[in-house]
This record gives sequence, C-alpha cells and structure tokens, in this order.
Amino acid sequence: MRIIALDVHRSFAQMAILEKGKIRDAGRIDLEHGRLLQFATKLKPDDEIVIEATGNTSAIVRLLSPFVGRVVIANPILVRAIAWAKVKTDKIDAAVLAKLHASGFLPEVWMPDEETETRRRVVAERTQLVCQMTRLKNRIHSVLHANLIPPYKGTLFSKRGRAWLEAQPLAEDQRRVVLRHAGELDRLGGELAQVDKSLAKTALQEPRVKRLMTITGVDVTVALSIVAAVGDIERSHRRKSSSATSDSTRGSGSPVTSRPTMAASPNKAEPTRDRCWSRRRGSFPVCLVRCAPSSCASVALGRPT
Repeated sequence: MRIIALDVHRSFAQMAILEKGKIRDAGRIDLEHGRLLQFATKLKPDDEIVIEATGNTSAIVRLLSPFVGRVVIANPILVRAIAWAKVKTDKIDAAVLAKLHASGFLPEVWMPDEETETRRRVVAERTQLVCQMTRLKNRIHSVLHANLIPPYKGTLFSKRGRAWLEAQPLAEDQRRVVLRHAGELDRLGGELAQVDKSLAKTALQEPRVKRLMTITGVDVTVALSIVAAVGDIERSHRRKSSSATSDSTRGSGSPVTSRPTMAASPNKAEPTRDRCWSRRRGSFPVCLVRCAPSSCASVALGRPT
C-alpha cells in the first residue's frame, strides 16, 4: 500500500509518496481536470490519498476516489506540525501529511456528499441575495436621511412606497441612484423568490426538515440551513459504534486506558485539580469550572430567582 500526500494549492499540488517506510518526492501535478484524471489512472486500488481541506478539495476527492482505496481529508488548522512549523515548503508539508497519516495522528474531517453540498450552495446563495438587498435598502435610506426626508410610515419598498419615493425632492444624481437601487432590488427580489421556491421543493422531500419545522420559530429556510450545515447526522453514531467495536475486540493482553479519577479534597467537595471562579456579570451569576486536562471545560449560567 502506498500513501500519497498532496499539498494542494490553487493551480498545482506537490506530491509525496510513502511506500515501505520510505518517503520520496513525486514532483508536482497540475490541478486541471484532464491532468488530474490522467494521474488518477496511474494509481493503484489499495493506494491512500491524503490532502488538506481547502477550496477545491471536494472536486479532487470526487475525481480520485474511484481509483484508490481511500481519500483522507486532513484538518489544516489541527495539523500543528504544518500550521506551526518554522520551516514551511511544499515538499516538507506533503511529507508531513504522509507521515502523520501513516502514524495515525492525522486529524481528519468529514466531507459532505453531493446532495449536502448542493444544499449548502443554495443556502449560501440565498444568504448573499439577502445581504445584497439589505445593502441596497440601507443606501436608499441613507440618501433620504442625508436630504432630511422623514421616514415613510408604511412599507417603503412596496408599490405605494415606490410611488412616494419617486415623488421626493431629490437632486438629479441622487434620484438616479435611488431609482437604480430600487430597480436592482426588484431584480434581486425575483431571484430570491426563485431560490425560495427551489428550497421549498427540497423541503417537501426531506423528512428531517419537516421534523425541524415542528419547532416554534423554525421555518423552511432555517430548517434547511440546519440540515445543510449538519449533513449526515448519523456519522457520529457510526463513529461511536465503530470505536466501541474496536475496543471490544481488543485482546486481554492489551490494556485499555481510562481517564484518571479525581480524588476528593479533604477541605472541599470539589476535585483537587479543579478550580471554580464565581462572579457576577450583569444580572447573571457566572460559574466557570476548569476541569482536569483530560476533561472539557464547562460553563454554567444561572438566572437569579
């Protein structure tokens, strides 16, 4: 089995191959569809590809996955040997990825399927449309405010509000800006309606969205955003079951390490290695409990009675 690590950049990737305990530089490969497909045909079915998560990772993974045994995606933030390295070159980074994966210390990330990625793109597109429309509305309001025009009492961006807006005493250049922004709002509103229609069709076919919509305040857009962000929620259960299976299959000669228990302090009921600070910030008493290094920190908020 070979471990092929790719240090991915915008237009190329630096390769390092770890085979039979020896690592060697394999040069660069251009990240074009034809070149990458030609490289994929030279791979073996038992090879493993290691790359870091970046902008074009999903396209590379989908192209190489049918030709190799496994494609591993590393978390670039948690790979401290690369992120915190004083000497950084493409060859060194690719070699470090291969060695970390071979030793089992590579922090991996989950890659969503195509359906989840499509949902994320559509939700992101809707968010961008809403942000653009909000920016245009704020610009129109700023023009009215700069000319000492009081706010419209109704809905400014309705038909009546549009007629009121056109009748305001504005300079010719400012009137042109306001009308251009209003026309752009109409165009973006039509696109937003199409995106919402597409999201509504998707929601009718997704039982998880219907289940989330039973919660008060969760509409179609919010439910689809949650489903798109979380993705396959069953993967956490599969990971736990696989780890439990591996623990149960250990032999009697391999000891299973457990977390150290904390001895109670003779003066306090808290663990000796734990510390607690309680202070009042505003109307909420905040208690910060710093646990042992093997545990996670917890923050408790209590509303005063």
